[in-house]
Amino acid sequence: MTRTIVCLGILVMAGTAGDLALARAMKCVGHVDLTPSCILRGLIAGCRQGWLWIGMALHMAAFGSFLALLSWADVSVVVPASALSYITGVAGAKVFLREQINHDRWVGVVLIAIGVALVLTG
Repeated sequence: MTRTIVCLGILVMAGTAGDLALARAMKCVGHVDLTPSCILRGLIAGCRQGWLWIGMALHMAAFGSFLALLSWADVSVVVPASALSYITGVAGAKVFLREQINHDRWVGVVLIAIGVALVLTG
């Protein structure tokens, strides 16, 4: 059980930190339209951002933890428990990216937390 909790912690925290790092990198790049030339320019500009590489490394750590979890834990526990990243993601967006989080989003986060608790205790 301890290794499951540790790996879930790594999955959630590294995944969330990776999301925040990638968001920071793309905010530095600016708006990217969905045209081939704009996407290519956005990719090139993104690759010049250190935050992008940090985010990718963190996502690799999260994915490795996810694979390890699936090797011994039930997928019916691992996947819902990984939803904890929604909670840490909103909190991280508020603290690190200075995003404004409205009441409805916080209510959604609380509902997700309740759902995860039900799955993990069931």
